[in-house]
Amino acid sequence: MIVVDVNILAYLLIQGIHTSSVERVYAKDAEWAAPFLWRSELRNILAGYIRVNKMPLEMAITIVKEAEVLMGAHEYSVSTKQILNLVASSTCSAYDCEYVGLAQESGTPLVTMDREILKNFPEIATSIEGFLSENL
Repeated sequence: MIVVDVNILAYLLIQGIHTSSVERVYAKDAEWAAPFLWRSELRNILAGYIRVNKMPLEMAITIVKEAEVLMGAHEYSVSTKQILNLVASSTCSAYDCEYVGLAQESGTPLVTMDREILKNFPEIATSIEGFLSENL
């Protein structure tokens, strides 16, 4: 199991320049976990696509359904105290610290492309390239 932030999930489900790399991450480990927050963040990403006419509403709804199936029973709550401790010791947002906290709690890597997370939490966060080059 790995923790993924919402951008990794979006790159898998919305075709773009990072999709093929993220597909390799998924092929290496298809058991993805995330805090419940991923749902709202994915909706916000899709709202941006809808508003600039890059995606029809029906496609966005389909993508959310696909994401819900993919994430399955791997959605978790992270304690407020843990998130705020992570915020206090970093320059990351509370949103980002939810993913970091979940990775810490579960003892699994967090795969992300977020530079702030990678800079602040190198012991738990890894890039796509870093994850793909690791021997698990």
